[in-house]
Amino acid sequence: MDRQQEFVLRTLEERDIRFVRLWFTDILGTLKSVSVAPAELEAAFEEGIGFDGSAIEGFARVYESDMIAMPDPTTFQVFPFEGGTSGESARMFCDILLPDGSPSWADPRHVLRRALSRAADSGFTFYTHPEIEFYLFEDAPADGRMPVPVDDGGYFDHTTHSVARDFRRQAVLALERIGISVEFSHHEVAPGQQEIDLRYADALATADNIMTFRHVVKEVALSHGVRASFMPKPFTDQPGSGMHTHLSLFEGERNAFHDPGAEMKLSKVARSFIAGLLTHAREYTAVTDQWVNSYKRLFPAPLSDERITEAPAYVCWGHLNRSALVRVPAYGKPNSARVEIRSPDSACNPYLSFAVLLGAGLRGIEAGYELPPGAEDDVWSLSGAERRAMGYDPLPQNLSEAIDAMAGSELVAEVLGEHVFDFFLRNKRAEWEAYRRQVTPYERQRYLGAL
Repeated sequence: MDRQQEFVLRTLEERDIRFVRLWFTDILGTLKSVSVAPAELEAAFEEGIGFDGSAIEGFARVYESDMIAMPDPTTFQVFPFEGGTSGESARMFCDILLPDGSPSWADPRHVLRRALSRAADSGFTFYTHPEIEFYLFEDAPADGRMPVPVDDGGYFDHTTHSVARDFRRQAVLALERIGISVEFSHHEVAPGQQEIDLRYADALATADNIMTFRHVVKEVALSHGVRASFMPKPFTDQPGSGMHTHLSLFEGERNAFHDPGAEMKLSKVARSFIAGLLTHAREYTAVTDQWVNSYKRLFPAPLSDERITEAPAYVCWGHLNRSALVRVPAYGKPNSARVEIRSPDSACNPYLSFAVLLGAGLRGIEAGYELPPGAEDDVWSLSGAERRAMGYDPLPQNLSEAIDAMAGSELVAEVLGEHVFDFFLRNKRAEWEAYRRQVTPYERQRYLGAL
């Protein structure tokens, strides 16, 4: 038994923790959990916890269903705010193994580990920093009725005496108490819309933190008598919820994106990384924006007032340009050099999303992709002809287009692995077909009396 496992067992005993949750996600990013008693955890560290993989979305077929959840002791965290009368609880993330002890190709954490290992072979460590948007509603109607936001606030509003202000404070405190550092929190553009930004960490830790973040946010919301939703686009006439993510590569202690003598202090590595993100953007969009609803955020109806949408719909990059797919923020310190990818939404699977973004960037570096000129105009304000003349291709405009682009991508197939790639395409095609066949309230309202 290693020292980290001993630390976990000692902490459980010293703090009288009664429940340990072992977490993992399916291919779509749904959080899965099994609780074990502390007395069983030592055996779990040695042998793992067996489960029926065929019951988990995309994991295994019935005739090869035995799988093992192996706790990762480095992810151990006590949840003091969930104690109540039953004592504190704790959680660990798991790696999913096959019965012979080899990693499962269906495990999203393994997909990201594989991508990070490839980056490490080139001398790089991959860091990410997400800005996570979501809505707070008074309830979450199950019958499709319009939800009611908890407030009428706007961007950076100080919503005095509102549920949202108290919620953000309690959510940030809860996250900090379990070791997840928060950089900023504020009200977003739309009524009820919030943003909480997590601090930089290596990509695997960040993906674990995002899954924990979603759980904590929903739990804290329920404790305030409201509901939190990460749905990309709940309202036609309000902005959607994205997860703009800052990316950087380090070589040891040195930021590989920084070059003090280059234009915008952007190194050749950074420029090729951005070029990779742009070149393969249409191919990986089905992963970073994986739901039918995601494309209504990327291609929304024009807002009725002076507000603008910050969802990027066209493949281009720019310095300080928030309408571009990839933005290069201004920075002071060399180690703050980074690029921001603005297409992912907050309902994506972070493990798979980080894996394909890293894969695209590395392909750009390895193949020496050249970065095209940056976009300095508001890309949304340009005409279609102007965008075409400038070479700004649109992202896929719906899930069906995104699936088709992904299906032809050798890069995404390589990054995800055959099992995840094939299942993801099958699942998303089924989602699109189910959506495509639905007769919507919009159609009845528009056609029923007129035709």
